[in-house]
Amino acid sequence: MTDEKSAPLLKDILGPAALAVIADAGTAASSRFDRTAFIAAASRGLDALSIMERVRHIADALPAALPADYRAALEVLHAMAPRLTHGFQAVALTEYVARYGLDDFAASMDALAGLTRFGTAEFAIRPFLARDAAATLAVMARWSHDENEHVRRLASEGCRPRLPWAARVPALKADPTLGAPILETLQADPSPYVRKSVANHLNDIAKDRPAWVLDRLGTWPADDPRTAWIIRHALRTLIKQGDPRALALIGVRHGAAVRVTRFAVEPQAVRLGDSVTIAADLLSTATEGQRLVVDYRIHYARAGGKTGAKVFKFKSFDLAAGAAAALAIRQIIRDFSTRRHYPGRHDVELIVNGETMARAAFDIAPAS
Repeated sequence: MTDEKSAPLLKDILGPAALAVIADAGTAASSRFDRTAFIAAASRGLDALSIMERVRHIADALPAALPADYRAALEVLHAMAPRLTHGFQAVALTEYVARYGLDDFAASMDALAGLTRFGTAEFAIRPFLARDAAATLAVMARWSHDENEHVRRLASEGCRPRLPWAARVPALKADPTLGAPILETLQADPSPYVRKSVANHLNDIAKDRPAWVLDRLGTWPADDPRTAWIIRHALRTLIKQGDPRALALIGVRHGAAVRVTRFAVEPQAVRLGDSVTIAADLLSTATEGQRLVVDYRIHYARAGGKTGAKVFKFKSFDLAAGAAAALAIRQIIRDFSTRRHYPGRHDVELIVNGETMARAAFDIAPAS
């Protein structure tokens, strides 16, 4: 029996009910939309597909229902989009543009700018970037000035060098800084939705060109709270690595005048599904207040006796001269699609302002 409390699968967002919504939107938008043909084509083999495979599958089912003329089909898609009930349904419409509109660049760019308001076109823009990065980036630079936040976000998100779930773009792989003019335009954007994309874009670049990011952000106005937010989040990977320049850009000195009076992981032996509590007591040895960025690094046991490290955020805070702080965080030991746990010793480091200041460990017992 299925557990009624279990989380739904992501792919079910584009299940049979979603196909019905898309079909209803099509018939409401145009008498030329062939509902029966769409449902038949979109349903075939759907169950075995992942979420992004379903996006592409639905896009490939749309030609069976839409006018053969591409621009006439776009008119129907524009009318359908406001009638959809979930962003991923609209993503399938943008994918139609990616798959069938490469040879009509101008109409396709207009279509993506319109459809992204209902479901992001960040994936659909990638084939256009792959075919002609310069022309596509020029359009996206204009989008960065658009009054609609969804269009401005597309300008940044669509050309992220390491966009999750998306195909890599050769030009961006060769030079991940190609979107720099867009980022400059959006450095103090009023929308948190857009600022998050800009920060993620910069964090992508930092993984390949850290010096470029540090140099560029060093010229940005950190006294603007919107820009300061972007800088902090854009530097998160470099901060976790303890990069002194990254720490300085957020007003933190590399290293800290503190003494670790206690650092422990409890319990010290767990099984998969249990949780551990990581606790640290800090005492300031400074004569003035200081900003602290505290992280912890777990060295996960791997197959064959190897280890793999991952840094987690603990807390960022101000500590007064001579003051003490007690920190604690709980972490569940469970497998994810991106992380599998193995039995064995797991070392844990406490990192304060980029420096390792204490160590502890816990063991994961073999499954019985």
